[in-house]
Amino acid sequence: MLTDLSPLIAATARWLTVAYPPCGGALASALCEAQARQAVTVAAWLRYPTAIDAGLVTLAGPGGAARLDWIAGAERAGEHPAEDWAWRTWVDEVVASWAAALLTDPELAELAVAALAGSEHAATPTEFRRLLTPDDGDRGAAALLRHPDLLWPVAELHHDQLVDRLAPGETLAA
Repeated sequence: MLTDLSPLIAATARWLTVAYPPCGGALASALCEAQARQAVTVAAWLRYPTAIDAGLVTLAGPGGAARLDWIAGAERAGEHPAEDWAWRTWVDEVVASWAAALLTDPELAELAVAALAGSEHAATPTEFRRLLTPDDGDRGAAALLRHPDLLWPVAELHHDQLVDRLAPGETLAA
């Protein structure tokens, strides 16, 4: 069973950066992508904390971006050829919602990264500096991606589940 979450992480991060694009040129695009990918990685690891969880979502599929597109006002997939939109089937709505919450709430992001300590995914040290302590360049590049008012419709979709997951004493089983 495939237990690699990288297709889900890549697609969900891409959705966030398409829906909330970077402000600036190539460097801004890279900085925005790094922040989105770090937030999505933390969210995915929290959502699918074990190899079994990751295998199940890989087998069943994460659900796609249709509802997120509607909420964010993005273009509908039917308006373009399928090969241009196939990646959207790997977008995970809950992971996108949790990542949006982490990008807009530094305290929640700190709790989320701390909750990963000792998890199967955090077996090797992982740094989430761009998520936890963005500098002015990071903030400028991802001004839309980190704007609480813009991201709130997505972040609030599954905000309560994220808060429950991060509650003291909770286990990380999906």
